Amino acid sequence: MSWLQRYAEDTQQQALNKNLPGYVFAYIEKNKPAKVFLYGKESKNGASISTDTVFRLASVSKTFTSMLMAKYVAQHRLDWQQPIAQLVPNYAFAGTGDNVLQLQHIVGQSSGYMPNAYDNLIEANYPLPKVLSMLSELAPLCAPGKCYTYQNALFGVIEEYFIQHHSSFGQALNQEIIGPLNLAHASVGKAALQAEKNWARPHVAIGRSNWRAVSVRDDYYQYSPAAGVNASIEDMVLWVRALLGEKPQILPASLIATVTTPITSSKRETYRREWRQYLKGAHYGLGWRIYDFNGHTLNYHGGWVQGYRADIAFSPEYGVGYVMLMNAESNLINQFTADFWAACFKALEQRNQLLTSRPIAGSY
Repeated sequence: MSWLQRYAEDTQQQALNKNLPGYVFAYIEKNKPAKVFLYGKESKNGASISTDTVFRLASVSKTFTSMLMAKYVAQHRLDWQQPIAQLVPNYAFAGTGDNVLQLQHIVGQSSGYMPNAYDNLIEANYPLPKVLSMLSELAPLCAPGKCYTYQNALFGVIEEYFIQHHSSFGQALNQEIIGPLNLAHASVGKAALQAEKNWARPHVAIGRSNWRAVSVRDDYYQYSPAAGVNASIEDMVLWVRALLGEKPQILPASLIATVTTPITSSKRETYRREWRQYLKGAHYGLGWRIYDFNGHTLNYHGGWVQGYRADIAFSPEYGVGYVMLMNAESNLINQFTADFWAACFKALEQRNQLLTSRPIAGSY
């Protein structure tokens, strides 16, 4: 049995034990057919999860946002050093001189604001302009660019930037990424999710192995650059393929390198319970976490909103990637993803050792 099949069976057994509603995951190797594994249903009495079932990506949306911003910078429409005060002049974000808050600090999670500032207001459905006004008056914990401070509400600046330019984040993403990559079921927003023929309903735990379907919440959809993208596993396979370098005319290698270059140390990530035995270092780039996974670089991001979890990661060293989408708010995904990469890197190391130990034909 291959390591991947063994992993798939172990994952399914754990899902059965916890009565998970549904998930899908894919293993992608550059220029080879993807391997996709399906489990469960869209809802209790709904259709089985399929390759075109659409899920919320939650904060995995940030990987799309960072690439969209990178493309805008490459097109000289924006600049990573552009002050937020220029992006959204209606909001008086504080800061002068070296302390100016810039676009790179939003996407790179180094604004200096208290981590997850005003997420509670997002979840209370405060209007975006109100939350941005309150954020602009907030005193930072450190100067922008000097420390890792994860945010969602601050991504509302990007949302507001597009609104003020008589567009939307969704339109820009469609034009620059979703359309060119032919991501047939990818979209932005609650209405787009629910307009799909096949979409996975969100589920929350109401007992140890008991799940209840709930309504899709509006809250984080107001901050779509942070958590408003939807996609199927078919779309995500194409997204990972592009990140592995298969679509250089759409995602040039230089842009992929830009967003996955380590910028700010995020050492607390190395203490994650399911990951800590593997992680030797952790940084945040631009919309990506960059892990040292037992000596291998792993570009990763996770997502979590009510009723959904999502993980994406890829290894530039080996040209392989992984995505898991889940219609349950379950921490099992942390174990699943860590276990996957532990098994994957072990198998790839062994494959490389076999290749390097074989004698070269015709040599003496």
